[in-house]
Amino acid sequence: MYQALVGIGLPVALILIMIGVGLSLTFNDFTRVFMQPRAFLVGITCQMLLLPVVAVLIIDLAGLSGELAIGLFILALCPGGTTSNLYSLLARADVGLSISLTTIAGFITTFTIPLLGNWAIYHYAGENSQFELPVLVTWVKLMAITIIPTLIGMGIRMQWQGFAERAEPYVSKFSAAILALMIVSIALQLGEKVLTYLLQAGFAALALNVLTMILGYLVGKWLVDNEQQARTICLEVGLQNGTLALLVTVTILDSATMSIGPSVYSLLMFVTASLFTMAVLRKDKTGQGKVVTS
Repeated sequence: MYQALVGIGLPVALILIMIGVGLSLTFNDFTRVFMQPRAFLVGITCQMLLLPVVAVLIIDLAGLSGELAIGLFILALCPGGTTSNLYSLLARADVGLSISLTTIAGFITTFTIPLLGNWAIYHYAGENSQFELPVLVTWVKLMAITIIPTLIGMGIRMQWQGFAERAEPYVSKFSAAILALMIVSIALQLGEKVLTYLLQAGFAALALNVLTMILGYLVGKWLVDNEQQARTICLEVGLQNGTLALLVTVTILDSATMSIGPSVYSLLMFVTASLFTMAVLRKDKTGQGKVVTS
């Protein structure tokens, strides 16, 4: 079961997730980026710079090393996914900005993951480590599994918008089911070691999730001064594509141990994102959020 999920299920799930992102995209989403560039630039800077820096600090403070540290850092290199888009909708954030950040960050990270991932392997496992991310091969795989499916999803929406809108929720649900099976399978594969690894990496994964959400929101409020866009930046920076991190750690690097941080994170982020959504909606209800909807 484990090998089938790693070799087939996980890539298929990620392809479907990225098709789902494409199904929700229109060219107006990209036009909005050029019309209101500040929020996008703040969001993408937090995504590309703030996240890895925070991850390094948390790894050092938690005393992680080796495969656990590498897995958490690779997670921090990943873009947002459909989860951040969904919660942006639920939290009355700027959904167009969310989708734009997810898509463009996804393109950028096809280059940064193999480069910075190799730095993490050398830094946390040493120069004699058996693990390596071949840059060109990894880039080609990530392009094939993330960017091309997104473009396919956009093409489907352009030709059959009604079908795209009906299919999007089912694509997301199926992908979530595959991710859940993958996490269970990893736990079974690790056996008795899983509890030890959870105790070591669980707090660090939670800290990465919560701290980046808080920082993303505060930076958004400070530099953009727009409640909806601050919420979007919070969710984009704080909710990473755990499925992509698992693809890199268990499929390309073939390490179940590296996948512990991304697996725990992928479960916890639904809890923290739900709590954030309830908090901001309550804020709106009391008239403190000042969210203006068109």
